[in-house]
Amino acid sequence: MSRASNLAGFSTNIQSAIPANLMVGVVTATSFVGDGSGLSNAGSTLSASSGSQRVVLTSLTTGTMTTAATDGDLAWDSTTNTLSATNVSIAGTITYNDVTNVDSVGVVTARSGIQVGAGQSISAVSGTIYYYGDGSNLDGISAGITTEAASGGFITLNLTNQDHKITATGITTITVSGGTEGDSHTVRITNSGIATVGFSTYFLFPSGSTPTLPTADGAISLISFTINRVGAAGTQLLAGASLNFS
Repeated sequence: MSRASNLAGFSTNIQSAIPANLMVGVVTATSFVGDGSGLSNAGSTLSASSGSQRVVLTSLTTGTMTTAATDGDLAWDSTTNTLSATNVSIAGTITYNDVTNVDSVGVVTARSGIQVGAGQSISAVSGTIYYYGDGSNLDGISAGITTEAASGGFITLNLTNQDHKITATGITTITVSGGTEGDSHTVRITNSGIATVGFSTYFLFPSGSTPTLPTADGAISLISFTINRVGAAGTQLLAGASLNFS
C-alpha cells in the first residue's frame, strides 16, 4: 500500500472519528468538502435563489443607524456577476461626482456647467428649470438684448445686435449689415453738434418718405424697424416713423 493511500485513509478516519460537537477552537484547512450545512458563522453569499434579502449601506462603524435606503429591489446579473439595487428611496441630499447621465424630476443644481450632447435639448415640461454658473456651457440661450454704440459720419449697424445707440456728428449716413429676417431693432440717435442724419436705401419708410430728423445739438431721435428680407435679393428694413424726444 502506497504512502498516498495511507494518508487518504488517515484523513477519512480522522473525519469519522471526531464528532463535530467535540471540535472546539480554530480549525484551519485549505478547503472543506461537502455542502457546508454543518458550518456556522462562515458568512453568506447573496444570489438570485436566496429569497428575500436586505442590504444596508452605511458609513457608521459604531452606534445606531437611524436612516437608511428603503424600498430597494436587488437584481443579479449573471452575465457580469454584479448585484445592483433599483427603486431605492434615500432622504436628504445625494452628492456624486463625474455623473454622466442624470434622470431627475425637480430642481437640478450643478456645481459648474451643464453640457448637452449633439441633438439633445433641455426643456421645461412643467415648472421652472434653474441654471447656476456663468452659462458658458449652455448653447442656444439668449442673455438679453445687446447694445451697439457707434459715432461718426458714415455708420454701419451690425444687425447681430438689436439695440443701436448712435452719436451723430455733421452729415451722418446710416446703413446696415447682416441680420435675421423677422428680428426687431431700435436705433437711438443723439446729435453731437449740428447734425444731418440720412439712411441707406435698405430702410423702407411709410409711404416711401424718408423722415427729416432734428438737426439741433443734443436732439434725440428714435427709429424702430423690422428686418423684412436679407440676402442676395437685397436687405429690406421696414421702419416706422421717427420720434423726436428733444
